[in-house]
Parts: sequence; C-alpha cells; structure tokens
Amino acid sequence: VFGRSYGRSLARDQRMPQLANMTVLEALDAGEEPRVIWNVLCDQMEIPDSKRWGRDHNAPPLPAA
Repeated sequence: VFGRSYGRSLARDQRMPQLANMTVLEALDAGEEPRVIWNVLCDQMEIPDSKRWGRDHNAPPLPAA
C-alpha cells in the first residue's frame, strides 16, 4: 500500500494518537497486535478497507478482547 521506502518512514516517524501517540515501531515493541496497528495506521492515512489487505484477500479477524 505505502511502498517500501515510504512504509519504513511511516513506521519510524508517523505518530498514532489512537495508540498513545506511539509510532508503528514503538507500538510493536510495546506488544500491540500488528493487525490493530495496521488498521489504526490505515484509518489515520485514510486507506480504504479494499486496499488494506490486497484485492484477493479479506481482512484477518481481529484478536479476541
């Protein structure tokens, strides 16, 4: 979705207010579920659901609370 270079930049630099203002890398280090991080980042960047997982894939289920 974001491409290799831009994706690395986002993972390192983009703060996500919905996840305590952490970056992707910080959220992963804190143990946050990757699919939750991905959805928060995509929501923030206004990526539609249809583009988040690829054209031939459905979104994986969210982890049980």
